[in-house]
Amino acid sequence: MPQETAASGGFGPHNADVSKLIEPSIRTALPHYLPLGVFPLILAAAAYGGWWLLPPFLFFAAATPLDRALGLDGRNMDPARAPGRRLIWHNLPVWCWAFLWPVTLVFGLWQILVASPFAIWENVILAIILTMEAQAVFIVGHELVHRRTPWERRWGEFLLASASYPQYATEHVYIHHAQVGTPHDVGSAPKGESFWSYFPKEIVSNLTNSWKMASQLLARRRLPVWHYSNPFWRYGVYIAFWYGLVFWMGGIWAVLVFVFLGFGCVFSMKISNYLQHYGLRRVLLPNGRWEKVAPRHSWSADWKFSNWMFFNMQRHADHHALASRPYPLLQITGADESPFLPGTYSDLMNIVLRPKRWFEKMDPLVDQWRKHFYPEIDDWSAYDSPVAAARPEHLSAIIEIFGSAPRLARWIERNPELLDNLKDPEFTDLDLPRGFMSDPEVESIARRGLARVYWTFEMSVEEMKGLIAEIPATDANDTAEVVRNWSNDKAFQIGMHVVRGNLSADEARTALSNLAEVSIATVLASVVADFVDRRGPVSEGGAAAILLGDLAGREAHPGVAADFLFVHDGPGDGGRLCALFLDKLTGLTQNSLLFSPVPHGTERCVVLPSSDLAEHCRSVGAARGPDLTRARCVFETGDSRIGGRFDEVRRDVLSEWGASTVAETAPDAEAELDAFLTRA
Repeated sequence: MPQETAASGGFGPHNADVSKLIEPSIRTALPHYLPLGVFPLILAAAAYGGWWLLPPFLFFAAATPLDRALGLDGRNMDPARAPGRRLIWHNLPVWCWAFLWPVTLVFGLWQILVASPFAIWENVILAIILTMEAQAVFIVGHELVHRRTPWERRWGEFLLASASYPQYATEHVYIHHAQVGTPHDVGSAPKGESFWSYFPKEIVSNLTNSWKMASQLLARRRLPVWHYSNPFWRYGVYIAFWYGLVFWMGGIWAVLVFVFLGFGCVFSMKISNYLQHYGLRRVLLPNGRWEKVAPRHSWSADWKFSNWMFFNMQRHADHHALASRPYPLLQITGADESPFLPGTYSDLMNIVLRPKRWFEKMDPLVDQWRKHFYPEIDDWSAYDSPVAAARPEHLSAIIEIFGSAPRLARWIERNPELLDNLKDPEFTDLDLPRGFMSDPEVESIARRGLARVYWTFEMSVEEMKGLIAEIPATDANDTAEVVRNWSNDKAFQIGMHVVRGNLSADEARTALSNLAEVSIATVLASVVADFVDRRGPVSEGGAAAILLGDLAGREAHPGVAADFLFVHDGPGDGGRLCALFLDKLTGLTQNSLLFSPVPHGTERCVVLPSSDLAEHCRSVGAARGPDLTRARCVFETGDSRIGGRFDEVRRDVLSEWGASTVAETAPDAEAELDAFLTRA
């Protein structure tokens, strides 16, 4: 594409002649010696201060205008014709930089912290210059930790330690490269994630995951985590050297300044990492594996001057396609194989920190990338969702949920831990694998039969009460929280069985109705137990909870309205109990997958004495007779049978309206199960 198109990102033929091959030689290596030119400038600035502080800034500022002036590169070196021994002239500038940087850093710190020949403003500017050059630590250190020779890898770690980040060597090589472009890799930002959200997660995961990986590598060799080959021993020595040196030079305040300088280096590196992979995802294949890493899974750029200055860092796509390839051999491909960044790194670093502008710039290019490379995928919401990053091992289920169950999708985004139920034997034992039988129809019957028997017959109300009674809880508040979490888990499992066709909608309503009844009864029983513990036995009278609406009709569904009628009898404790019932059930319905929230002071839940029951039933009107017919008592306590009295009042009111009560006859569970098994 024309150079202007390359600068704006996109897909299509790249304007540079990617077929032009160059040979390894002193001439082709010479431009990569340019980064060494900054060292005499920094040393002069550290030695003399004053106007000598200006040349390093001019050197750093030259990259963007020279990129514009020199344009794109487009030349490749044939790896088959460039064995390692022919790359000596290309390796030399990397080695020189790696050895010059520690010397320059120590001299600069000495001038600032020990010799102190300058004014404060000169020291500040010199510290900024050191920080700006230290950003290249991650370019050279990154190049070296990918090398095969041990001394290069160790020296790369030492360089990274000068930026307080040696564990990057483990995390980058063993985790980032293996998991790039997947939700497992925190370093691959999904579409819609701002840098400010990305940065802290990446910092934490880099440290914790590198330690876990080092431990796993030792465990594979059956070695303890404290074995001397654990790279964190080396990292500790490197860090101790740098911080010990800084402390010796300037004390604790110097250490704090050094921490800040390291933070600046890491911050800059994370910006680069963020923009190199933003929004690009590898696809999960039907066999459950990720597609192979390809150049299309990283953003590339190919500005000539930046290639010289930063050792081909911009050719990031090819680096991920073959991580062991040294920088001179990194290839630049056409835009049909790899997406191109819409500008130079400097251009993009200026907008990364402003999420709105970044999204406006990059999101259309991400969408274009998706249509270009994956035209068969219409919905990427599962890949972009934060829940994919929180539970990457469940991505196939997340894709399934986002495609067919929007309510469940919203819930797992807020509560990713629900996905852990997919590993619970209670779920896996019922979720038979697809294709386990040769006849699809028989397989479907078997899949549905197993889940149906369990959730509509075995998991009865009494069985659920027995299971939840085994979960310890200290008081009514704790019980409400325990029951809410337990019912969320069960409701999610039922929902997943519906998504996968293991349960019909009617069967799910039965299971959810049982679940709702048990949840309510358990919380109310804990309220009574708390009341008795604190105030003694319930005095004369009693209290009851009567279900209304869909809950009463056993037509529960996720987000069902929790409509109640709380009735108390006598002048005793019934009224207080009903108020407590309402309070705890309000807590139960908050953040619940099964119930819609009951706001405080709602009219959906009514508390009244039994003497007002008949008047209340008449006040609902004949038009709501079916609701009154379905209403049923789910819990009562005390020495008064309020539930029975409610039934009497209801019959009287319905008779006045000329309606006939509907007798709910429970089905013969054994007969239905026998009939089902016979049909199967």
